[in-house]
Amino acid sequence: MADKSTILFMIFETENLIVRKLVLEDLSGFHKMQRNMNVMKFVDGNVKTFKEHKKELKSLIDKYNLPNNNFWIYAVVTKKDPKFIGTVALIKESLENEIGYRFLEKYWNLGFGSEICKGLLLYCKQINLKKIVAYVVDKNKASVKILEKNNFILVDKFINEDKDQESKYIFNL
Repeated sequence: MADKSTILFMIFETENLIVRKLVLEDLSGFHKMQRNMNVMKFVDGNVKTFKEHKKELKSLIDKYNLPNNNFWIYAVVTKKDPKFIGTVALIKESLENEIGYRFLEKYWNLGFGSEICKGLLLYCKQINLKKIVAYVVDKNKASVKILEKNNFILVDKFINEDKDQESKYIFNL
C-alpha cells in the first residue's frame, strides 16, 4: 500500500518500483545509502555526516521548486513496501541529458537497477528527450551490465579526474 507522499509526489512507476520526489522522511535511508563506501566508491568516494546529508537532501528537495532547474534527483521506493531504497537522477542540459541511479546496498542484485533504468528511459521519452547519456567507471561492472542490457551504446572511453577508466554510453530515444 502506497503512503501519502508516494501518491502525491509520484513521477513514474515500473512493475515493482515507484519513483517520486524526495521528502524529508527519506533522510534515514538517504544517509544510509550515501554513507556506504561501497555505494559511493564509483561516485565521488566521499562519505559525509548525517548533518551534511540532511542539508544535501533539503537542497535537492528545494530544487523541485526552481523554475529553471535542470538537476532532478528522485527517490525510488518499492510498491510492496514504499520506503526509500535509492535514487534516480536526470540532469537535463541543452546538448546532453544524463541519467544515473543509486541504491542501498541491500537492494543490489535484485534486478532493480535494470528495471529503474528501463523505466527512466520510458519517462525520458514521455517528456520528449531525444538522447540520453550515462557515464560509468569501468570497474563498476554492475552498472556497465545494466546499461548494456538496456541497449545503451558505448561511444567513448576516457580517464576521469580520479584517474579511473570511465565510459560514456548513449541511448537514442
